[in-house]
Amino acid sequence: MTTLSVVVLASAGIGHAVVTSLDAGITRVDAFKDMKNRPRAGHGMNVLLVGTDGRDKVSAAQRRAYRLGGQPCHCTDTIMIVHISDDRERATVVSLPRDSYAEVPAHIDTTTGQRHGPHPVKLNAAYAEGGPQLTVATVEAMTHVKIDHYLEVDFTSFMRTVDVLGGVQVCTSTPLKDSYTGLDLAAGTHVLNGGQALQYVRSRHLDGVSDLSRMKRQQRFLAALIERASSSRVLLNPMRFRDVTRAVLGSVRADEGFGTDELLDLGRAMRNFSPSSSEFTTVPIGQMNYQVKGIGSTLKWDQAASGRLFQALRDDEPLIVDHPHRAAAPVPVEVDPRQIRVQVENGTATAGVAKRLDAALAAGGFAANHQPVPAAVHDAERTVISYDPRWDRSARSLGAALPGSELRAVPGLGPVMKVTAGADFQDIRKVHKVKLEDPGKPEQSVVRGNEVVCPEAQRA
Repeated sequence: MTTLSVVVLASAGIGHAVVTSLDAGITRVDAFKDMKNRPRAGHGMNVLLVGTDGRDKVSAAQRRAYRLGGQPCHCTDTIMIVHISDDRERATVVSLPRDSYAEVPAHIDTTTGQRHGPHPVKLNAAYAEGGPQLTVATVEAMTHVKIDHYLEVDFTSFMRTVDVLGGVQVCTSTPLKDSYTGLDLAAGTHVLNGGQALQYVRSRHLDGVSDLSRMKRQQRFLAALIERASSSRVLLNPMRFRDVTRAVLGSVRADEGFGTDELLDLGRAMRNFSPSSSEFTTVPIGQMNYQVKGIGSTLKWDQAASGRLFQALRDDEPLIVDHPHRAAAPVPVEVDPRQIRVQVENGTATAGVAKRLDAALAAGGFAANHQPVPAAVHDAERTVISYDPRWDRSARSLGAALPGSELRAVPGLGPVMKVTAGADFQDIRKVHKVKLEDPGKPEQSVVRGNEVVCPEAQRA
């Protein structure tokens, strides 16, 4: 997660002299030492991004506040392949479940010094046995995708990333509470600081499909992090960029080949990167609760479907293909449009604007009343949605259908949303209700980043 945010920050075109000093702050690790029989290189760049449960630099106050006092397992909590397309205009993020059934190649145990032959493990155990090298080797053997760079993020670097960006916005349609991590979020929209964000992406005890559901939250959070980084004023201020990236990169581990020049080249190429440029998926699961003697319950990949997925990465092909004559996919919202009552009024001097807006909302599934009325103003440049704060979720859902509109809270207005059409109105955007915290499912699904960030962030 740190990786992509720093790359996006570098897209400001910051000068070499400003960034060169950052290289010295990165802890280096030889993740590819003595590796043989590696997959053939494909097109684009593949980064193995792992999140460990390292907490050596976590303060006592943070340990208490965010329930970080347990003993680390020295394993990988999060494993993702981040594929950056050859033209540097797209990123594909594939989550690999930590409980995936894996077979590690022969190696020397980094803890005991003993040599082991190939044997089955849960994927996250590869790090504990052989560190970054065994993790890379195992992932390459499972995916046949050549890993070009390795980046490792621990609890401290994750929290610093979020904090230096001023927090990251997430939204949920249902309350989220996990007694293990201390996560306690009411339904709605929240701006999380570093510690709260760590609770959000670590929580595994919210539903019956803990790890799969957690990976969806991690993907959603990464999309929100990209949104925050790409829209932040950090991009406009070289000194602020330097300070932010110094704080972030000072607590990550990376391979020797990922240095200043690579960061700058990649950043400049991704100047126009945004959540809509990213796509997220989880490796397809063929069998849940696959029992392995001595290991327990694992997740076994769907070999055919996962093979197609990783072939797409090797061929540098997008997972979501746009067809020129296909309408854009509806934007997910919290409230079904059919439950949102709308009164439209014309805030412009042009006749028929409100009638056209009312018809568009009705066609989009909203409960428009088909009787637009004149507004008190006739020179509105921007469309305004007036709403009672008690119906804020409905207002956000309506706002997603009217990108660029202003949300204006009016206590006591009641359940009917009032939309004052402005000169900016052209058409609505299709929306559909989804449960933002839908439990994870074994089948594969692919989403774009702009489809999973909060509706407000999409309008910003």
